[in-house]
Amino acid sequence: MAFRFNFFIDENENNEPDTNDKMDLQLCSPKQKQESAEKSKQAADTVADSSLRRGTDKHQDETPSKKKLCLKAAKEHNIPEDLNQVLENKVLETVSDLYYINMSAVEMTCLDGGDEEGIVSKSVSSHSDLIPGVYEGGLKIWECTFDLIEYLSEAEIEFTNKTVLDLGCGAGLLGIVALRGKAEKVHFQDYNSTVIDKITLPNVVANCRNESSRGDSGDRKTSKPPLKRPRKAECLPDVLTKCRFFSGEWSEVSQLLLSSNKAFSKYDIILTSETIYNPDYYSALHDTLAQLLDRNGHVYLASKAHYFGVGGGIYLFEKFIEERNVFRSSIVKIIDKGLQRCIMEMAFKDSS
Repeated sequence: MAFRFNFFIDENENNEPDTNDKMDLQLCSPKQKQESAEKSKQAADTVADSSLRRGTDKHQDETPSKKKLCLKAAKEHNIPEDLNQVLENKVLETVSDLYYINMSAVEMTCLDGGDEEGIVSKSVSSHSDLIPGVYEGGLKIWECTFDLIEYLSEAEIEFTNKTVLDLGCGAGLLGIVALRGKAEKVHFQDYNSTVIDKITLPNVVANCRNESSRGDSGDRKTSKPPLKRPRKAECLPDVLTKCRFFSGEWSEVSQLLLSSNKAFSKYDIILTSETIYNPDYYSALHDTLAQLLDRNGHVYLASKAHYFGVGGGIYLFEKFIEERNVFRSSIVKIIDKGLQRCIMEMAFKDSS
């Protein structure tokens, strides 16, 4: 995949249309889902057993140093008192009625020494958006994020008074949607601390500001308005007090949350997009969902049917879930334009 910071969706092998273009996204009936999914599912089933075995064998054959590389320590990020500093030198754009930080200025800041992890320079030098165990793609807004935002609206998912986790959050747009839906608490997690500090936190602040402090940003329904420097960050009362921000590998973040002295209640809703591209991560992701989801909670997961080059995908993960026998799952939406994409809903098998 080509590495580009100022373009907010990924181009895939099939040259899918830009998410800026209007897509025909429809809820599928069971019959439509079965017909639509058959081709991709057949292909996924062909590689499912071998992919799962390869993932298991690879994990078993890993050296201790390689395993340690993938267990990035968890960290909670404090919200700065000076919110204007969070938005300093940032440029805002909008998409799907949400504000997000333009990546060009962030890239320059990171390359100029503002990135302690060095993920920007490593990604540029390796010509890759993914470096396993080093950088997991959080500096882009991936396509399925918009699919899930669309579905949450269509399905009228209720966030009021719910506790929500945006897992593998990147830009944090899914969690921001939950905040706007009057969620009681929203937590954000990404693998990289640079992503949380430079992207996620500024995006949350930008979307929590009073309308009077936003300035004239044009029609927010358009995806590419004139770029605007944010004015003073006069945040809405108590919005940021609902938020917590974490970086680190999933199992490490789970341990941090469950062992913390701070009050913690399990999540009513976990939102996650494009996190199942690598089968090697399925066990950690599954265990994290099982540990952090409330007994009657729901997971909404967006993914491509298959990720070429890394081998993961929705049907492979579906098979993995079935084998673990902890969750029930259903594919609730299929988007067939371009490379097939899906929305999956998960809940505990013994939940009401």
